[in-house]
Amino acid sequence: MQPRKHLSLTSSLSSLFLLILLSRYEQVKGASSPFSIQDGFCRSPQHSGGNRQATCLADRLHLSIPRGGDSSSNASNTSKDLPRGGSGASREKKKRASRAIKTLEEDDDRNEPSLIVIELEEGDLSNLSRRRRQQQPGTPPSALVFNLVKTIVGAGVLGIPAGIAAFGNAPSAIWPGIGLIALMGTLSCYGFSAVGRICAYTGATSYGEAWSKSVGEKTKWVPALCCLLVTLQSVLAYSMILADSVPSLLATAGIGGVTRTQSLVGVTVSALLPLCLLKSLSSLAPFSLVGILGMLYTSLAMLWRYLGSDYAVGGQFHQAIDVKPSFGTTGAAGVLHPNAFLLLSMLSTSYMAHYNAPSFYHELRNPSIKKFHQVVGYSFAISVGIMAGFASIAFLTFGQACGGLVLNNYANQDTLMSVGRVAVAVSLVFSYPLVFQGFRDGLLNFLNVPDNKRTPQLLDGLTVGLLALVTLMAHVIRNLTIVFALGGATVGNALIYILPAFMIVKMAQDGQRKELQKEVPVASMIGGLGLVMAVIGTLQALL
Repeated sequence: MQPRKHLSLTSSLSSLFLLILLSRYEQVKGASSPFSIQDGFCRSPQHSGGNRQATCLADRLHLSIPRGGDSSSNASNTSKDLPRGGSGASREKKKRASRAIKTLEEDDDRNEPSLIVIELEEGDLSNLSRRRRQQQPGTPPSALVFNLVKTIVGAGVLGIPAGIAAFGNAPSAIWPGIGLIALMGTLSCYGFSAVGRICAYTGATSYGEAWSKSVGEKTKWVPALCCLLVTLQSVLAYSMILADSVPSLLATAGIGGVTRTQSLVGVTVSALLPLCLLKSLSSLAPFSLVGILGMLYTSLAMLWRYLGSDYAVGGQFHQAIDVKPSFGTTGAAGVLHPNAFLLLSMLSTSYMAHYNAPSFYHELRNPSIKKFHQVVGYSFAISVGIMAGFASIAFLTFGQACGGLVLNNYANQDTLMSVGRVAVAVSLVFSYPLVFQGFRDGLLNFLNVPDNKRTPQLLDGLTVGLLALVTLMAHVIRNLTIVFALGGATVGNALIYILPAFMIVKMAQDGQRKELQKEVPVASMIGGLGLVMAVIGTLQALL
C-alpha cells in the first residue's frame, strides 16, 4: 500500500468511528460468517463453533476482527490491520481504537450475540450511541413504567375505600389499610417479576406458555382458565361501573329519570357493541391515556373536596347526597376482623396485571432481568402510592359510607367530581373493547379453536353473544364490591401469588434453574399465603 493511501486512511480514522452491534443473527454451519453494514452497524449470523471473522467496510477502511479467544488477543490482532504511519496523534487514536475493542461473552440465557465497540472519536461515539439507542426496537424503561402504572391503576382502585370501610369506621383505620395496600403491592410485585423472569429463562411469550415450559403441557388449561375468568371479571366490572355512572352523569346534565338498566342497555348498544365489532383496535390505544389522566384529576378533585370539608356536616354538598358520611370508633384494631380479607381480595383485583408480564418483558428495549426488575419495582411503588392516596382521601371523606364505586358517593350537583366521572367513563368505554377482545380470544384459546377456524362470522357472532351475556350479568349483579372481592380472592390470587410461586418452585426442583433453589422458601411462603387468602377471601365475599 502506498504511503499516500496510508495517510488517506489515517485521516479517515480521525473523523470516523464505528460501533458494531450484533443484535440478531441466525445459526449457520461454517467456519466464518461475513458481517453486513446496515446504517453504520454490522449484523452477523450466528456461527456454531470455531473462530469467526468479522469483516466490516466503512469508507474504504477494512478491519479483520477475529472472534474467539480473549479480548486482548482480538485487540492485538486487529491492530495489525489498522493503517500504519501518519502523525503521532493518529497513531494514538489507532492505539485507543485497539484498546477499546471489547468482546462480550454470549448470554447463555437469552443466546444474545457479543458486542464489539471500536472507539475512534469520543464525541462522535457518544453521538452515535445516542442515535443508536433511539433507533433500537422496544420500549424505553421510563415509558414502560408509565404503561405498567396505567395498566395497574384501573377501575379496581375505585372500590378500595369500601374495602377499608369493611373492617373500620374511624379515621385511624386508614393506617392498617395503607399497610395492607403496601404489603399486597410488594407481594404482587414479586409475582409479576417472577412471571417475567420465567419468560426470560424459557423464552415464553405468554403466561400460558411460561406455565407450559416450566410446569408442563398437561395442566396448561389452569392458567388459561384463570386468564379467561380475569378478563370476564374485568368486562363485567366495566359494564357495572358504566351502568352506575351514566345515570349520575345524565342527571348532572339535567336529564333525569334514566334507570340503571336503560343506561346499561343504551351504552352497550350504542357504544360498546360497535367498538367491540371493530376489526382493528389499534386506533383505540391512545384513549387509554385518558384513564390515568382522569384518575389523577379525580384524585386531586377528591382531595380538594376533603380539604374544604364540602361533604362534612355543614359543607356545601352535605345535604345534596342521600348517603351521609359515617364515622365510628373502630379504627386500626378493626384490621384483625376477618372482614379485612375483603380488602386483601379487592387489592388482588386492583394489582392484577400479571397476565401481561410476558409482553412487558419482551417489549422492554434490550430486555434483561435486571432492567425488568427496575421497571417493575418503580411501577408498583408508584401504583402503591396512588392507591394509598386515593383510598385514604375517599375514606376520610365518607368513612363507613364508602360504596363499591366511590364516585357515586359524590353529589350529582358537584361539577368538579362530575368531570372526573366523565373522564373515567370515557376511559372505560374506549378501554372496554381492548379487554373484551382478550376475553373473547381467551375463550377461543381455552376451547382450542384453531386460528383458521376463527372466521369473521364466528368472531362477530361470538362478540354479540358474549357481550349480551356480560350485559345480562351486569343487570343482575348490582354489588361491585362482591365482584372485586370474589374475583380477587379466586383467579386474582391464583395468577398473582399461587401460580408464579409454583412455577418458580417447579423449575428449581426439576433442576431447570439451579439459582432458583435459594428462592424456593420465599416462593413457597408467598404461594401458601395466596392459597390461604383465596379460601378465606372467597368465604368472606360470599357470606
